[in-house]
Amino acid sequence: MANSNLTSAKNAKNDEFYTQYHDIEKEINSYLEYDPNVFKDKTILMPCDDPEWSNFTKFFAQNFERFGLKKLISTSYAPDSKKFKNNYQPTLFEVNDPQFDEYKTKKNGKIFTLTRDKSGDGKIDVNDLEWSYLKGDGDFRSEEIKKMRDEADIIITNPPFSLFREFLSWIIEADKQFVLIGSMNAITYKEIFALLKADKMWLGNGFKAGNAYFASPLSKDYADGVYDKETGLVKFRNCCWYTNLDHGKRHQPLALMTMKDNLKFSKHKDIKENGYQNYDNYNAIEVSYTDAIPSDYDGIMGVPISFLDKYSPEQFEIVGSDYEVKEGKLPEIVNPNWQGKLDRGYINGNRIYSRILIRRKK
Repeated sequence: MANSNLTSAKNAKNDEFYTQYHDIEKEINSYLEYDPNVFKDKTILMPCDDPEWSNFTKFFAQNFERFGLKKLISTSYAPDSKKFKNNYQPTLFEVNDPQFDEYKTKKNGKIFTLTRDKSGDGKIDVNDLEWSYLKGDGDFRSEEIKKMRDEADIIITNPPFSLFREFLSWIIEADKQFVLIGSMNAITYKEIFALLKADKMWLGNGFKAGNAYFASPLSKDYADGVYDKETGLVKFRNCCWYTNLDHGKRHQPLALMTMKDNLKFSKHKDIKENGYQNYDNYNAIEVSYTDAIPSDYDGIMGVPISFLDKYSPEQFEIVGSDYEVKEGKLPEIVNPNWQGKLDRGYINGNRIYSRILIRRKK
């Protein structure tokens, strides 16, 4: 259901999902625990945020001094440029400001910056944010925002789901560090998987229990189980953080049993009854559950994409993916006697879900 809802959101160009403060705090703390100086003297850009509402902006502004930030930049997209229209009304904060412009508030994006103690209260926090209208509508692809990207050290945001691939490419071309929220389905995009395989990007610490909650102006349009009436939030289980900032979780090896012990003690009935099956078309075994990966198997294993949430580069090597086999990039994996399709792995003639191919490091 969550997958179909994210797809619906993409199709409707509804990218208005607002991240919860405590989710941001939990994720960012994992980088600080690994490296307390990770944000020290850094300029952080949040190019997909409405600074008046963004919890990203509030969180980093409130922690500006504690993190030792050099500069915080947060920009928003003009209401009239958004595909989703929601009877936009400017806030009293903006209307009561002398620079308020009735035309620009709809046609232009806004920029908030934080560098100094503007209020004179002896500390730098959210009350010291300074704002103005952008020259353009705030599109991250504009030259105006590109200059801010080039100035920044780290880009942190929840970009539009429908533009995730393009947004990540925009960051990579500038060789910036980043922390982003995206659909886990993006793992299967060729250019994104290539970054994961090359260890140039990995999954972040993750949402609590794998549940990502967002505020959305269309919350009530979602089905029960996705929309929570009590909180007014929508919940997705297929969202994750993507980053190239290091954190401790990804260096924690999975605690795994040997193949012999899995066959005897695994909680998965099909492992105990059927064992580890070889693919018809790959020289590899199918492992449908991350916790059932045998600790002592030296060959190639096909695992679900959710494995990446537990992936430690010291424990496993990412060999490739099923679509790379299809494209002929891993000929050594193909069963030479196979005469059928190579679009996915097959077992007993049945097509298996998309898989990542891994191998244990010795």
